[in-house]
Parts: sequence; C-alpha cells; structure tokens
Amino acid sequence: MASGFYRSQIGAMLAPEPNMVAAAGFYALYVIGIVLFAVTPGLVAGSWTTALLWGALFGFFCYATYDFTNLATLKDWPATVTIVDLSWGTTLTGAAAVAGFFAARLVGGEG
Repeated sequence: MASGFYRSQIGAMLAPEPNMVAAAGFYALYVIGIVLFAVTPGLVAGSWTTALLWGALFGFFCYATYDFTNLATLKDWPATVTIVDLSWGTTLTGAAAVAGFFAARLVGGEG
C-alpha cells in the first residue's frame, strides 16, 4: 500500500531502486534517536506512556523536518504526502518507543 501511495504521489521523483546503504544509515540513526530521546526517558520514569509520548514527538519532529523541507523546496511536493508522513511517523515511532521500552525492561529483568 505505502509504495503504491508514494508512487502515485511522487513517482517521478523516486529512484528506480532505493539506496540501501543510505537507508541502513538512516534507520540506524533513527533507532539510536528513539532509544536516546524516548526509550531512556520512559525507563527513567518507569512509564511506557512517557516512552510513547516522547517517541511520538520524536517521530513527529523528524518527519516534519523532512516533509516541511520538501514542501518548501521541491516543486510539486504534495501536501497529502506531508500529512500521511506526519501521521505515519508519529504513530510508528511512538509504537517503536513503547516496544523498545518493554524490550529493555524484559532484557533488564523487569519484564
């Protein structure tokens, strides 16, 4: 679904194949960011909702940086993509932070 959505919205801008090295670098940095800015505060507070809140905010700000920059600088960047990306980034990053919170507690014996 996602690839079909993006292809329909920004197909002319997409590379024929993703740059996997760049993608791996991004996701490695993004996971580090989730751990530093969301999972760790959640663990310190002893609250999965803290991890959720900070994860959602981290996701929102990261995706907003990307999407609003594209909206400001790229010709014909669809506002619909920005709205979908912000929703997706906020939700998925919040969920990943909660998963990281519970995984860290499980590994730490607090399960």
